[in-house]
Amino acid sequence: MREPQGGVRGWAAARKGHLSRLRFTSLRLRLVVVFGLVALTAAVSASGIAYWLNREAVLTRTQDAVLRDFQQEMQNRAGLLRARPEQYELQRTAREMATSSQRFSVLLVAQNAAGEDVSANSGALNGFSLQDVPKSLRTAVGEEQKVDSNNKYAYHLYWQRVVEDGTPYLVAGTKVINGGTTGYMLKSLEPEAKDLNSLAWSLGIATGLALIGSALLAQAAATTVLKPVHRLGVAARRLGEGKLDTRLRVSGTDELADLSRTFNDAAEALEKRVDDMAARDDASRRFVADMSHELRTPLTAITAVTEILEEELEAESGSMDPMIEPAVRLVVSETRRLNDLVENLMEVTRFDAGTARLVLDDVDVADQITACIDARAWLDAVDLDAERGIHVRLDPRRLDVILANLIGNALKHGGSPVKVSVRMADHEVVIEVRDHGPGIPEDVLPHVFDRFYKASASRPRSEGSGLGLSIALENAHIHGGEITAANSPEGGAVFTLRLPRDASELAREGEEKKNS
Repeated sequence: MREPQGGVRGWAAARKGHLSRLRFTSLRLRLVVVFGLVALTAAVSASGIAYWLNREAVLTRTQDAVLRDFQQEMQNRAGLLRARPEQYELQRTAREMATSSQRFSVLLVAQNAAGEDVSANSGALNGFSLQDVPKSLRTAVGEEQKVDSNNKYAYHLYWQRVVEDGTPYLVAGTKVINGGTTGYMLKSLEPEAKDLNSLAWSLGIATGLALIGSALLAQAAATTVLKPVHRLGVAARRLGEGKLDTRLRVSGTDELADLSRTFNDAAEALEKRVDDMAARDDASRRFVADMSHELRTPLTAITAVTEILEEELEAESGSMDPMIEPAVRLVVSETRRLNDLVENLMEVTRFDAGTARLVLDDVDVADQITACIDARAWLDAVDLDAERGIHVRLDPRRLDVILANLIGNALKHGGSPVKVSVRMADHEVVIEVRDHGPGIPEDVLPHVFDRFYKASASRPRSEGSGLGLSIALENAHIHGGEITAANSPEGGAVFTLRLPRDASELAREGEEKKNS
């Protein structure tokens, strides 16, 4: 069953794209993180300050109301007690004081007529007793102050917040003006604590919502800011792929717009420079092609003359003047070299212009190598290790050119015997040409396939044109193959030719590209 378009592969590609955008090193993620941290810091700070202010306001308001009511009850009710009241009087007064609007528990302590300590509470909050009052608070309440113009009362109201079993309480105490009865108050602050907890939860939720909102805002801002950057990246990739007509749409007057304008200017300058270089390159190729073509006509005549001179040299009659015989031999040799150079230049021009084409045929590699060696009388100097029956589909003429250049180069610069071996590897045929010479210097190896490269600057002239290995490499490339050069550990140079078993598919792709 065929996979629907935009199915699993599309989902995987989209997921990969999202993950690539969320890499920690991506600017988008960093913007979101920075926005989130700023928003989190601001929200936490604002929530903390709001909670602290509201907490102090709630507790202070409740505390002031309770203490004011307790002090008023102490004055209105406890102040009416006798200096030495009985226990039942304290009990009645404590219950009356507890009926206040603030609903606090009351503990009254005094001495009766017999000088005994008596106490009574209002009966709420599990029996409020003197042990529930902090010692420091009891000490402060019982301390008599000096009365003067700045201090009108000998005893003052003191209070303290305590926590028992996780519940906050407000404890306060004071004495009546005449110093007879001491009263303590206990008020639970649990309702206020619950209100503050609700406030804390509300502020926490508000902080979370602010963080989410900041993340969304950061995402929107990042999208707005990074969209031009993304377009710039896409345009740069297209420019790197050779699409020199790529331009960015410029809008606005900000820094990103200036960057887009700079990119467009650079792309336009690059396109103009490449067009100029391509035009000069085309002109150079046309010049070489025209020059080679024009040279062929006089060379044809010169070659005919040199053939006649060569026949005179080989004649047994001895009609050639011995004084001019060396000059004639030099003319014949240089004419052949010039003819080879012109043919090679024509071939190189076809490769550069992209007009070289394959004429494919089924070839037995062993037979092809044997024919190449036999045609050049190299049978005694070449050792062939190739099994018959290895068939490939390629251009026989171009394979002959490759083999002639590789074997001829080995015979000329290496040493006999030259060994040629053939083997199969995966879907390609591998042909190795090895000589027994001194090998190739390490500084020369990277340049052996360069055009007109001379290993020694002191010997600019040689029997070859300096294009043989370059033409061999181009013929290998047009087949979809490759040639590499190296030195054998056993001595000598090794040239390795790799060709696909069937070059027809590559030829079809080349035709399609040309037509498109």
